[in-house]
Amino acid sequence: MPTIHFINLENKIITVSVPVGTNIKDAALDHGIDGIFGECGGSCTCATCHIYIEAEWFDRVGGADDFEQDMLEFAPEVTLHSRLSCQIKVTDALDGIKVKIPTRQY
Repeated sequence: MPTIHFINLENKIITVSVPVGTNIKDAALDHGIDGIFGECGGSCTCATCHIYIEAEWFDRVGGADDFEQDMLEFAPEVTLHSRLSCQIKVTDALDGIKVKIPTRQY
């Protein structure tokens, strides 16, 4: 199973393993990662699962589509590496991905 390395607000790395096809939001919620809420349940209608993709992984993940980009406008502190974690499905190519939790979601 691929692993995801979540970097929390204290810069502590929490590593979880998830099945291929799981989105990063569900991985966070299933493993009790603080700072990810996913209030819309993964339908891309809020920005409470905002994360930062670490730079070395961003090309593999890719940028947000137009709809996701519109939702990111509601997130605070958006950067060029911002994504909504509900929109990123874990693949074998993302094994070891590092994502950072923002200081606040809304």
